[in-house]
Amino acid sequence: IPPPLIMSEPGSFAYHTLTQRWPEIAQQVITDNDFPPEIVEALEALMEELPDGKVRSLQDQNAPDAAAWRDYLQPFLGQSWLEMPWYFAESYFYRRILEATRYFLPGAGQGVDPFANKKRAGLATALDRLQATSNQVNQIHHANLDSLIYRGLWGNQADLSLQPRRTYSNTETNADYILVDDTSLVLDRIANLQDSRIDFISDNAGSELLCDLYLVDFLLSSNAVSTFHLHLKPHPTFVSDATLADLHHTLEVLATDTDSNLNSWAQRLESYISSGQLQLREDFFWTAPLVFWEMPPSLRQDISEASLVFLKGDANYRRLLGDRHWQSTTAFEDIVCYFPAPFVVLRTLKSEVAAGLKQDQLDWVTQEDPQWLTDGQWGMIQFAQP
Repeated sequence: IPPPLIMSEPGSFAYHTLTQRWPEIAQQVITDNDFPPEIVEALEALMEELPDGKVRSLQDQNAPDAAAWRDYLQPFLGQSWLEMPWYFAESYFYRRILEATRYFLPGAGQGVDPFANKKRAGLATALDRLQATSNQVNQIHHANLDSLIYRGLWGNQADLSLQPRRTYSNTETNADYILVDDTSLVLDRIANLQDSRIDFISDNAGSELLCDLYLVDFLLSSNAVSTFHLHLKPHPTFVSDATLADLHHTLEVLATDTDSNLNSWAQRLESYISSGQLQLREDFFWTAPLVFWEMPPSLRQDISEASLVFLKGDANYRRLLGDRHWQSTTAFEDIVCYFPAPFVVLRTLKSEVAAGLKQDQLDWVTQEDPQWLTDGQWGMIQFAQP
């Protein structure tokens, strides 16, 4: 098994993230919120730690995940941020932002999403585009499932922590930029399901979550599946990751919009929740610094009951592959054989982790776009049936 990506690797996107992106994100949290001075000072102290500061324990010891984080951090205490594996460090950084803003403590920051303003702005922009074709949301049964899968793929470009230089319409296939396309295998899998459950491990709020809800609506309204489990983050992280609060806010905005088509769509989605067809799930594993083969037994057992799992986004892909230095031509199925259910990944590439490519394809895309692994321009739809 190859080694994990480490923050200190010269020229890597991980090193760029630590030295450039994270200080900017922390500064943006200060700019976007009206936090009291003590929270601003805590965020500034976090920025000063990067990149050479030492890893320490979390200080909000009454937080619901504090005991788990004590165990997670034990091997790294006193080490430099530069010595940590990238995914671990990334989860730790966003958890430290919540510590700084006192998200879990009584006071001005309790329960305040430090990224809420950016998420709300992203949702407003997405709704502006959606209103132009809002009549389509109530004709979802006429849609093609493959087009909704492609919509879900390109919706994953909507990552507020990393904006691609070029985005694609999520109503088009953009096949030239899809490096692996197992859509036909996904369609075959769904066509053979009866009275089944599908799980959806979400990524971003805003535009991407709207694309995900299209797919949920189609599958439930067409009776392709009986139950849909939507897994959301239990607290804010990675800037735009979707929480349960984001889902409810999205439905509220749709329900109160001036467009009656969006009102009807919100009512339909709410009816799925009320009837139990759409079940909303959150678990602290989704924000833990663990990879997917470290999934706790209870969650693993739950997911094993799904007939198909949709895994959204780059962070979930990294966790699926252990965030390690696999050769991009390594057989995808050989790495993910441990996963407890058949699944499909819808992911635009924003990190130096990939598998399942052919050598000639790898040579071509490297020549075409030297930054293909990290610039968010390229997509993958990868299906596996462990």
